Amino acid sequence: MADLSHIDKYGKAKMVDVSRKGQQLRTARATGFIRLNNHTLNLVKENNMRKGDVIAITEFAGITGAKKTSELIPLCHPLAITSIDVKAEIADHGIRVYSEVRSIGPTGVEMEALTAIQVALLTVYDMCKATDKEMVIEEVHLLGKTKEDII
Repeated sequence: MADLSHIDKYGKAKMVDVSRKGQQLRTARATGFIRLNNHTLNLVKENNMRKGDVIAITEFAGITGAKKTSELIPLCHPLAITSIDVKAEIADHGIRVYSEVRSIGPTGVEMEALTAIQVALLTVYDMCKATDKEMVIEEVHLLGKTKEDII
């Protein structure tokens, strides 16, 4: 079996040592969708949800989620994130959320981008649960990640 970076010689989980890796500009993008019934979607469009502006709060929640990733996922490194962009948009049958996270460091930010999506979608769920008992969170996935050497 190939050596696994998150497993020590005794087979126990460990955080990967990235101290010898170089600094690179890291970017990751992710997306996800929450399916809503028509009544709920209309309330969101009209900004008439009792808990407030679903789109704005969802975007802020996604940013917070990305920043808290290392506190939620045990083997994720705390990172100096340089940029987080979360956009929520009304689509047919629900809300689609996009995230882009950037950092300069020795490890990627894909978990931060994905956590932003999950927290944003859970926020929509929380804000809409009184009017929609059949919401479905789906299609959460990484759109891509890059790393660039810093000159």
